[in-house]
Amino acid sequence: MTDTSSHADLHTDLWPAPYARGAVDATVTVPGSKSVTNRGLVLAALAAEPGWLRRPLRSRDTLLMAEALRTLGVKIEEGVGPDGTGEAWRIIPAGLRGPATVDVGNAGTVMRFLPPVAALADGPVRFDGDARSHERPLHGVIDALRVLGARIDDDGRGALPMTVHGGGALDGGAVEIDASSSSQFVSALLLSAPRFNQGVEVRHVGAKLPSLPHIRMTVDMLRQVGAQVDEPETGGEPNVWRVSPSALLGRDLTVEPDLSNAQPFLAAALVTGGRVTVPDWPARTTQPGDALREIFTEMGGTCELTEAGLTFTGTGRIHGIDVDLGEVGELTPGIAAVAALADSPSTLRGVAHLRLHETDRLAALTKEINELGGDVTETEDGLLIRPRPMHGGVFHTYHDHRMATAGAIIGLAVEGVEIENVATTAKTLPDFPRMWTEMLGV
Repeated sequence: MTDTSSHADLHTDLWPAPYARGAVDATVTVPGSKSVTNRGLVLAALAAEPGWLRRPLRSRDTLLMAEALRTLGVKIEEGVGPDGTGEAWRIIPAGLRGPATVDVGNAGTVMRFLPPVAALADGPVRFDGDARSHERPLHGVIDALRVLGARIDDDGRGALPMTVHGGGALDGGAVEIDASSSSQFVSALLLSAPRFNQGVEVRHVGAKLPSLPHIRMTVDMLRQVGAQVDEPETGGEPNVWRVSPSALLGRDLTVEPDLSNAQPFLAAALVTGGRVTVPDWPARTTQPGDALREIFTEMGGTCELTEAGLTFTGTGRIHGIDVDLGEVGELTPGIAAVAALADSPSTLRGVAHLRLHETDRLAALTKEINELGGDVTETEDGLLIRPRPMHGGVFHTYHDHRMATAGAIIGLAVEGVEIENVATTAKTLPDFPRMWTEMLGV
């Protein structure tokens, strides 16, 4: 758990969060989804033939994933698509090999999705990353891989650093895991499962599974590349996922805009009583960020989805909300920021697992909003937010991109907010400060 009482080890650069002098009216093109990009990279690397990934997100997390796959022997060429238009990556699979060292940074998808891939490599693969990565749970993946036949040295920590001793193949089979701390444990095993000799049967045992939309995304993308998946959503056994062994197809995949990264811009329309359009918002998607349409509408806005994208309009009033965010926990920081500016209290539930994310997000949000004059109380599984007039001050981010964007949302309505280390947004949303100021016409 992160110590939120001291900021001495954090970047001290301060970014004055722009204060909105009027209603925003802007079109904001949001870069591609990190979740789709990194899943697409893994599946393409495991395929039996080359594939394309169009409009990939170029951010710290996705570049870490691409570089990690390159260290294992996969060829990833950056350029334009096969039709000569738009940025695209061509992924050419190869025999996975070690010895190799993977830098995971603080990317949950890299530290969790790649150990099963490394188990298929020929040779040892060492995993390490930022200091915070050593605190994030990996036991679900490590213990499961051992049951499935992998050899892993982690000195009993259930966390990084560790070495996966790849044997060129993995038996696979049935395994029980407790994924209540991260749905990525399930996705990690499913993504590589078609390459396991027996495929995999993953059975979740434990408390309620968080972030189910991300598992649905994994299943959907597996099926797109030819995998056979039996899962609860299509009549399978509850909390059980089965993937059959098979070759994966090389595909031409276009990455959707990252709907969770659209959150601060939609919030700006809500907070300022303005209007923001996000082009290319998909009509059907497994991304958790799609829940923003319903959540922010309940908090006081209106939205319209057309072929041009999603247009969200604020009414000038922000209402409190009582909502279970268990499936869409990554949206919590932005919703908390908006709720702190509402006209009535809010209760955010179902997100105890956020204590294990890039930082302890519940403790961090409570401390930072309260230091600006807010009134936030941690509950067992979330936050109770009572709106109060707030004042300027430093909003610390704890190397967490969603803390930075939450602070920027508050800064729209509270003068004098300064975001510490806004550059941490590069983890998933490169160039956020420029996009934010352009939206505001600053």
